[in-house]
Amino acid sequence: MRAEAVSKPHAFHAEGPVWWPDGRLRYVDLMAGDVLTLLDDGSVERAHVGEVAAALRPRASGGAVVAVERGFALATSDDLSDIAPLPELWSGPIRFNDGGCDPAGRFYCGSMAYDQSQGQAFMYRLDPDGSATRVLDDLTISNGLGWSASGETAYFNDTPTRTISAFDWSEADGLTGRRAFVRLPDDLDGDPDGLCVDADGGVWVALYGGSAVHRYAPDGQLDQVVELPVTNVTACTFGGQDLRTLYVTTTRENVPDGEQPAAGAVFTCEPGAAGLPASPFAG
Repeated sequence: MRAEAVSKPHAFHAEGPVWWPDGRLRYVDLMAGDVLTLLDDGSVERAHVGEVAAALRPRASGGAVVAVERGFALATSDDLSDIAPLPELWSGPIRFNDGGCDPAGRFYCGSMAYDQSQGQAFMYRLDPDGSATRVLDDLTISNGLGWSASGETAYFNDTPTRTISAFDWSEADGLTGRRAFVRLPDDLDGDPDGLCVDADGGVWVALYGGSAVHRYAPDGQLDQVVELPVTNVTACTFGGQDLRTLYVTTTRENVPDGEQPAAGAVFTCEPGAAGLPASPFAG
């Protein structure tokens, strides 16, 4: 299956797509510090939220939670016009990168060093009361994070490991029991970036450098490939009517000038699966 562009190339580094409760796709242009909203005609609206806009989720009460460079920010308005940052969680050359909400409505986001130093990154969890807790260490490029329909299993990518990990999850214990779900073969182009989970337990993984999104069945077997006409595929999510359209973000990062003119566009296809609604932040 091949995905087709539904927008012009408009982002340098589009990431973190989320199907919003009002029926629109929202995502980030990460290093521009912008949250983007895809409109019906393929154009986009931008809201600037900081030096970096790493990931976002809707708030149950309205508005959004956004991971910015070194912390979180909250907005009560849907257009993010009243975005307000919480205190920074650290100092130094490390930024947030990707995240998502667990079934209890807590927002997890992982990080990466600007120079991609091995083992220097970590993951934080923002609770509804505004407290932030560091929950994982010794990461390098913390990427896709998503939960199964039951909520009992979470899937996660630390990109340079070329391994899609699975965790057990419970509200009381959080993420525990990390193990390998899929190890990408050495002869496969691309590294695991963003991911999402469908209603049947399939795990859809964007391959940065691989021009594709892969679906892995609940037993870890590769059973579907979506091809794209650009090399660096960043993330994916389901949206549209009945959550049956796969939306895929891409980037111009590491693409030579004059090559791959569609890089930075959003792509879609209808692969025959249905997604899960995004869990909102409860705070």
